[in-house]
This record gives sequence, C-alpha cells and structure tokens, in this order.
Amino acid sequence: MTTEGSSLLYWVIGGVAVIVAALMAVVAARGRKLPGDHVFRASRWSRGNHLFPTQVAITPTNVVHYTPQWIGRREQSIHMAHVASVEVDTNLFFSNVVIETSGGSEPVRCHGHRKRDAIEMKRLINEFQTAYYRDKRV
Repeated sequence: MTTEGSSLLYWVIGGVAVIVAALMAVVAARGRKLPGDHVFRASRWSRGNHLFPTQVAITPTNVVHYTPQWIGRREQSIHMAHVASVEVDTNLFFSNVVIETSGGSEPVRCHGHRKRDAIEMKRLINEFQTAYYRDKRV
C-alpha cells in the first residue's frame, strides 16, 4: 500500500472512531434521569430535543429545568414562591409549557412534552404552591 493510501485509511478509521464516540455519548446522555419522583422528559421527536431531551423536575420547593448539551448542561431552578404562572399549550402531538417567574427573569420554556405530562406539571406546581403558602400562614 502506498503512503497516500495508508494516510487515507487512517483518516477513515479516525472519522469512524469519532462518529462511534459521539453516538456512545448520545446514548449515555439519554439514560441519565434527574433524581426525584416528579421528573418529566420531553420527547425526542419534538423540536430541540432530538439529541438531548430536556427534563423538568418538580419538587415541593422548586422547579428545575435541565437541558444537557454536548459539553456540560444548562440548568435553571425556580423556587415555588417565585413561580408566577404556568401556561400549557397543547398542540396536536406535543405540548409546550411556559413557567413565568415573579422576579422578571426570562420564563422557562419547555417544548415537546406529552399532553398528560404537561397537565400534570401544572397540577403539581399549583398543588405545591398551595401547600407552600398554606404552611407559611401558620
């Protein structure tokens, strides 16, 4: 084999190795679920969620919006006392959830959740806010 032929072979093997490593990273990222009882993952079939689906974890004290990225992650947390409103937009296939804050920061926008998950997210936030403010009065 000539020098040019072996050089091309090394480039092809290197390219295949990079593709395999990227696919393994995607598969590994897919399996990670946020800890907690109420975690909602967006569908991979929705826009913006093909490789790294966003997740929303709702606890009695806060709402966490988690989006994995190629390097690192983007995570936004809102305390229950700072949730101003929750908007659910149910479309034909998926639902969008917009969580407005009272602090004036950008709202959390979650795309591609199942309809029942979006409705359950809103119900949980309302339930946890009611319990939070009921306990504060005592």
